[in-house]
Amino acid sequence: MSLLEVQDLAVEYPLARGLVGSVGRRPRQSVHAVDGISFTLERGELLALVGESGCGKTTTAQTVLRLVEPVRGRISFEGGEITKLGQRQLRPLRRRMQIVYQDPYESLDPRLTVRAAVEEPLLIHHVGGSKSQREERVREALERVELTPPELFLQRYPHELSGGQRQRVAIAAAIVLEPDLLVADEPVSMLDVSVRAGVLTLLDRLRAGGLAVLMITHDLSTAARFADRIAVMYLGRIVEEGPAAEVVANPQHPYTKALLSVVPRRDPRERMRPQILQGEAPDAVRIPPGCRFHPRCPAAIPACRQIDPELRPEGAAHRAACILVS
Repeated sequence: MSLLEVQDLAVEYPLARGLVGSVGRRPRQSVHAVDGISFTLERGELLALVGESGCGKTTTAQTVLRLVEPVRGRISFEGGEITKLGQRQLRPLRRRMQIVYQDPYESLDPRLTVRAAVEEPLLIHHVGGSKSQREERVREALERVELTPPELFLQRYPHELSGGQRQRVAIAAAIVLEPDLLVADEPVSMLDVSVRAGVLTLLDRLRAGGLAVLMITHDLSTAARFADRIAVMYLGRIVEEGPAAEVVANPQHPYTKALLSVVPRRDPRERMRPQILQGEAPDAVRIPPGCRFHPRCPAAIPACRQIDPELRPEGAAHRAACILVS
């Protein structure tokens, strides 16, 4: 049984019609942020959800945590459906599903010390025991994120920390509750290149300890290095999914190929012609018929304008949503 299972998830954001639209009785329109995606996540697995800005990655992550309500689909956690649970029923599950946000400068309260910020989840969920026991858990959390010795950081405020240290404090606040699932929404995109590897290695070590990690990223090179599996999203859909090594070594969908073509190579003698996609992603309010990638696809054929492909098996666990995949 998978820790997390998502089936046919869809999220829409209704657009206001305005006075003219209401008087003219124009039909209501919605932004199709997520449009029927499915995936699973096992304990101790890191799944990278990859795609360009606006493809629905963050909305997917927030919906999995029930911070955004879906219009259809099913979300199961440890075999139990949580899609329809009310806030009171969700509360015990909140401590088992935590999120780390993109911007460590905004995710920490500037008025709280490091100790208070990491202790706050324990107080909210009424766990951790006495004050001394909570302090011990805070120290353990800081040690797990490599802020050692903890005494040097407990009384500091966020403005006294570097960007990497702030993100580690945010991770400590997320894992102090000993969750089963951690959602990392672009956890290193706001950090200096010099400290990104350290934070990613930290997440990798937490995953190796049994924590399931759903990582949102636009960087395929990061996903290739740290993820067990990669799911590539485009305009609200997963267009390719499979083991990270297979997706990177043998991409099947033209969109994945274009993303990989611009990733720098470690060997300067290894050259690859970049595939620069023309135009912008289509409007998420007016999804094009057929394959939603065909307006920008360099390999599109006339049938792509009529057929909306589903994920097709490519190998044992490698799937791609493209009619050109044999």
